[in-house]
Amino acid sequence: MFGILLAGFSSGLSELSDLIGKKEMRARVASHYTIGFLSIFFGTVFLIASGILRDTFVFSFASLPTLVPRILLEIVQAQITIMALKRADRSDFGFVRTLTIPLLLMVDLTLGYAITTGQMFGIAVIVTTVFILFSFEKYRTKGFWLLLGSAVNAVLTISLYKYDITHFNSVESEQTIVSLIIMLYFFVFAVSRAKENPFSYLLNPLFAIQSISSGLAVVIGAFAILFAPASVITAAFRALAVLFSIISGKYYFHEKKFVLKCALFVLIVAGLVLLAR
Repeated sequence: MFGILLAGFSSGLSELSDLIGKKEMRARVASHYTIGFLSIFFGTVFLIASGILRDTFVFSFASLPTLVPRILLEIVQAQITIMALKRADRSDFGFVRTLTIPLLLMVDLTLGYAITTGQMFGIAVIVTTVFILFSFEKYRTKGFWLLLGSAVNAVLTISLYKYDITHFNSVESEQTIVSLIIMLYFFVFAVSRAKENPFSYLLNPLFAIQSISSGLAVVIGAFAILFAPASVITAAFRALAVLFSIISGKYYFHEKKFVLKCALFVLIVAGLVLLAR
């Protein structure tokens, strides 16, 4: 139960960070490059601190054939995700991201891993739920291709990440390398294209909250896995992320079809429960 509470707190902080980022990008107060930088800044700081305190920086040059493609895909993932955050409805963003889990299971099935009948039903429920959402919106979902691309590309990045930390690198070293390169990518384009200095935004209390919330969400989420099975925590993360995105979409961004999305949320939870069994 405590693990699920931590997952809920982490999801809430992540939603707060996304809410502020989306609002400020729409108001053109900051570019998506700066918001992208701020979103991973404190998470990277916490990762580095963890690696130093626990002395867990382990890196193997043998990981480069998989690490380099992962870095390139993670840059693409970061770019399309931050653009989707700006353009898509918050609730749609939450729903479509759940597609990553069934897609990962389908990859496992292709690789020869066993999948239960319940998990197959879970995949069907989630895919059907997202299809229903799109059909009610007459397939005019804002940022549709960005959302779909983010969900599909995440399958590749997560698969490469799992392979690297299983065979070569520690979590801290793998994630620190990737995060620093993504930060550099966003920083360079924020300065050269948007003419912004992302570090100066940290002096603004609102942007500081956005960045710290995102970083704390990463740390608390990592601890949540210590108190419950990974499958349960993953399901809780995705379900609560959808719930919080529906709430912020309705009451902050005034999105429509609230009742429909609440009903679809119940189906998403059912699908995630089946996947976690």
